[in-house]
Amino acid sequence: MALSLRQLRYFVAVAEEGQVTRAAAKLHLAQPALSQAISQLEGQLGVHLLVRHARGVSLTPAGEALFAKARLALAAITEADLTAQSLARATRSVLELGFLGPSPMLDAPELFTAFAAAHPDVEISFHELPFPRGSTSAWLEEVDVGICFQPTPHPDVEMLAVRTEPRVVLAAKGHPLAQRRELKVADVLDATFCATHPSLEPVRTGFWRLDDHRGGPAPNVTADRAINPFEVAAVVAAGRAIATTPASSAVHALRALTSLVAIPLLDAHPAVLSLVWRKGSENPVVAALVATASGLSEGDADRPRVELS
Repeated sequence: MALSLRQLRYFVAVAEEGQVTRAAAKLHLAQPALSQAISQLEGQLGVHLLVRHARGVSLTPAGEALFAKARLALAAITEADLTAQSLARATRSVLELGFLGPSPMLDAPELFTAFAAAHPDVEISFHELPFPRGSTSAWLEEVDVGICFQPTPHPDVEMLAVRTEPRVVLAAKGHPLAQRRELKVADVLDATFCATHPSLEPVRTGFWRLDDHRGGPAPNVTADRAINPFEVAAVVAAGRAIATTPASSAVHALRALTSLVAIPLLDAHPAVLSLVWRKGSENPVVAALVATASGLSEGDADRPRVELS
């Protein structure tokens, strides 16, 4: 009897979680139902896939072999489904665009103005995405294309820089650095930064702490596990840490939190706003947006100076 997709999903969830209880919660199933489904799968195959122990489960050699193939199969099915959905939207001239942080009409108005002029028949549907955990490929599954600062590279994702802008340091007004008119990277590398949850994208979180200049994690971080920029900003506003951010993002932070100051970081690598989309996308509307962005980037990738006052 052929294996069903449901069986593969159940087995992969248990293998990834290493525990039936966590896998059942992830799948929104009762634990006994999931345990029974796994036992039925093992009976159907005639081999043991899991070793049960006090801490959870581990894979047998047969389980390891099936797990590798099952993950590939499920990934291929997911990719096929996402491609079909994207092509269906393309036939209706609809583009699902996800963004992280401020609205794309604030971050890159020139891109969408130019695209609308060239493709008046296309409707762009904007969706604010939750702050990304896991890989860039994973959070892009919900949309056709995304736009954000400093996405973490991934082999299944392509990126195009839309523009660059300076970075600044955000600090509370009572912080020792707050009186400085400008800073250099060397002035802040050893400062205390806000720690973030380990599930967040590493490049994006490291960007807040200047890991790209330091070549590794910041040595001094708080005990926090911030999960989004709002939590980072709260820690910074409390005076317990600093953070770096694109200058345009700092403008929005200063409006929301009057206890903060933004200090130009003169020699930091610039912040890069990028379009991101799945490699091999067959959606012609995605290709049209990328072509528009590419044309604008060739003309002038740098945005005019962002005023912080």
